Amino acid sequence: MTPSLFIELALTPALRLLPPEMDSAAARAMIVAVSLQESRIKHRRQIGGPARGYAQFEKGGGVLGVLTHPASKDHAREVCAALDYEPTTDAVYVAIEHNDILACCFARLLLWTHPEPLPGQNEADAAWDYYESVWRPGKPHPETWLAFWHQAWVEVWRAQKAA
Repeated sequence: MTPSLFIELALTPALRLLPPEMDSAAARAMIVAVSLQESRIKHRRQIGGPARGYAQFEKGGGVLGVLTHPASKDHAREVCAALDYEPTTDAVYVAIEHNDILACCFARLLLWTHPEPLPGQNEADAAWDYYESVWRPGKPHPETWLAFWHQAWVEVWRAQKAA
């Protein structure tokens, strides 16, 4: 999937299911950048691993975290109800592999658990630190982040101009 289709078909509809304060250019760019970093928005299932969805959630990691964190759990339950999924780690983990809207909601909610504001467009290093602290990648690849961060912002601005 291209980043522009990802924004149009998954991210924008997902953010409509969440409170308006969760939608911002910074949130959109971070989700796109993370999805590019994690899967290139090409792999719904981690190659050789357990993660699912373009943002590569693990059942006992991000899925469980979003369903149980005080800042995200109520929103996660509302999203699951709206999309007709049980708010359990098993149900969500299976669903996010193919339900991009649910997966984007969970990506935004995982970011929402971070106590600091999202980094801005010119804060690629801070965005990397933010990503690392929330996603906790097992094999981080900082050498690819900057290009994905810039690409994410280009795509977000392009989508906003088209809307």
